[in-house]
Order: sequence, then C-alpha cells, then structure tokens
Amino acid sequence: MLGPIMRYLVKARVKSGKERELIRAIDQGRLGRGSIAGDKYLHNMKQARVDVGSVATWVEVCFCDPPLEEEWPYWEEYFDLLSVKDAHSRRNCRHENGTERWACCECDCTNKLEEKLRHQGSSFLESLRASCSGRL
Repeated sequence: MLGPIMRYLVKARVKSGKERELIRAIDQGRLGRGSIAGDKYLHNMKQARVDVGSVATWVEVCFCDPPLEEEWPYWEEYFDLLSVKDAHSRRNCRHENGTERWACCECDCTNKLEEKLRHQGSSFLESLRASCSGRL
C-alpha cells in the first residue's frame, strides 16, 4: 500500500558470514536489484554509519505501510534488522500534521537526517571492507 514518504532510522547488524557477499553485491550494483526502490539500497549503504558494537544505522526513505514492506526481503538477505523507528517526530512532518499534503516529496528531511548521522560512529562501508580484508 502506497502512503506518504516517511523516514525511518534503521539499525541492523550484518549476518555472520554475509560480509563478503554484501560487499560484492554493493560493488557490483546488485544490492536491491529488482526492487521498485532502485539504487536507494546502494545510497543507504554509502550513507550508513556503524558503532563500536558493529550495529549499522541508516536513514530509510519509504512509502510503505507497514514500514519497509518492499525493502525488507532485500535487507534481510544480508542483515539482522534490529529496529526500524521514525527518524523524526511525525508531529513535525507537514504531511502528517495536515499542514501540507504530500510535503514529503519536496522535503529535505533525508539530507538533514543523513548529515546528522554523519557525525556518529564511522563509515559502515569502510568498516565492513576493513573487517573483511583482515580475514584474507
């Protein structure tokens, strides 16, 4: 079911033994292939951050209700999804609070949220590549 664009903060951990396969899927542009979301998966991995506990966090833009209905099968191939939460208060969303219908289509919330996330942890991709190269 298609609804308004919502932003979610996704927290996930790469499944054990899927690290190299995930890197190959990203490098070959195959991650998310077949999804209506297109190359969003690759963008998300480039923007994702990782904490000291190896938990990756990214901002997911989604039209689905329930959240990640379309994306879930693509993510769960490589990740154990730990949480999916609203990235910001729906009260402040112009669409959700009734101020402006479909305001999300022209909103810069995603860029703002990704910029805020950039100051947390370290690059997920760099960390993933480093952990795999250490296992050669």
